[in-house]
Amino acid sequence: MNRLPKRRLGRTDVKLTVLGLSGSSIGNLYRPVPEGDAAGAIDSGWRGGIRYFDTAPLYGNGLGEHRVGRVLGQHRRDRFVLSTKIGRMLSPLGPGAAANLHSRTALPFAQAYDYSYDGALRSLDDSLQRLGLGCIDVALIHDIDADHHGPAGQKRRYREAMEGAYPALAKLRDEGVLKAIGVGTNDWRVCERCANDADFDCFVLAGRYTLLEQGALASFLPLCARKGIGVICAAPFNSGILARGATGSAKYNEAAPPPGVRDKIRRIERVCKRHGVNMAAAALQFPLAHRAIASVLPGVRGPAQVEQNLRLFQDAIPAEFWLALVSEGLLDAAAPVPKSRDTVPNTKG
Repeated sequence: MNRLPKRRLGRTDVKLTVLGLSGSSIGNLYRPVPEGDAAGAIDSGWRGGIRYFDTAPLYGNGLGEHRVGRVLGQHRRDRFVLSTKIGRMLSPLGPGAAANLHSRTALPFAQAYDYSYDGALRSLDDSLQRLGLGCIDVALIHDIDADHHGPAGQKRRYREAMEGAYPALAKLRDEGVLKAIGVGTNDWRVCERCANDADFDCFVLAGRYTLLEQGALASFLPLCARKGIGVICAAPFNSGILARGATGSAKYNEAAPPPGVRDKIRRIERVCKRHGVNMAAAALQFPLAHRAIASVLPGVRGPAQVEQNLRLFQDAIPAEFWLALVSEGLLDAAAPVPKSRDTVPNTKG
């Protein structure tokens, strides 16, 4: 078994391996993954030293939580960190609708947004039952952004979450039931507002601090560093384009990439070729250079991708590569970059 470095999650006592495993893809979020591949991915991650796992009710209507819990339940509970999310309640479908839903694609439940106080408590109880585990370490308020609710709906859902779900999670944290609470979204501006409005321990930011885009560097990440809030960078490949390159089928944030993004990726690829760097390795390693980042959290579809990520994490990347990206305007000059001697930057807490 490999040993991955760990980092403290903000001010908390929670320590995450610098490489985590997202349960989104293996929970059939975008397309089905066979049961054996899902279990194999988690097993491979465990053998490779990964000890931080994330999931959510969204993934396969609870199927993702089932899959994660089934494998992690074979290990001592104090040997891994688990996060899940609240904000979507699941209710059983009627017999007719359930008959049309294959159990290996998604469980027979309908989703409804609920960021209320009672909804947060019920959601966590339901998650524990789906996971088959006795506790969750980190609970995250999920998707309180305009992409999911529209501008007007986002204002209403944000208020509902801050007045309902947040006090519920904070109470559980105060009682020692949860070790950390936070927000998971793809909008760093929402995270920044949350950091100013309430006492959160962490944020899971999906696809918004990557080798491709560093908008979060302007104000959000410095704010987290000052406040001692931990950040987990999910979707470090921006849905695949930073791993696959500017191919015809590559996705950017779950959609076809616009021409400007394709052009930037091609330019990054040229820099990678000149310096003998694997772009996917650079994408995995880059976020961890910022002191607010505790872990990167890529989605995987099977054991082969997990094993590849573990190898990429060990790739040596020369300092000249990062300097070239900056000089060509492909990387924010203010962005911290990994030291050339440290293939996996380690700041153990």
